[in-house]
Amino acid sequence: MEETIRFEIVTPAKLMLSEEVPLVVLPGEQGHFGVLPRHAPLLSSLRPGTIEIYDGKMKITQQIFVETGFVEVTPERCTVLAEEAIPVQEITRDFAEERLKRASDALMVADTFGVRVGAERELRAAEAMCEAVDMMEKSRG
Repeated sequence: MEETIRFEIVTPAKLMLSEEVPLVVLPGEQGHFGVLPRHAPLLSSLRPGTIEIYDGKMKITQQIFVETGFVEVTPERCTVLAEEAIPVQEITRDFAEERLKRASDALMVADTFGVRVGAERELRAAEAMCEAVDMMEKSRG
């Protein structure tokens, strides 16, 4: 029997996912990192990007887009607290591109520092969402 780690994604609305997985790769603030069973304890912020969940044959079984959040890793568990989490296959190209356009427009008219910071954050999330859709479409051929 293969070793697994309990992986959970929690959003403000619900517990989105809770399952045993052999490997999960997360978009950390400093770059992607993988979590295997018996991983050293870790606390990290997440940047907008795609979480990849692997099966025992090291094939990606699920991809989930996260806007931002945090991850806590223990040797037995990996818990993601995310503001927004969406299975990548549920994101349409039109939705991602519309979000990118709205974010770009908001940044162009940002007139204060606070508004600009929020618009830049939304732009990064929209760009990451478009990238997630691109990668999904490429993997489908």
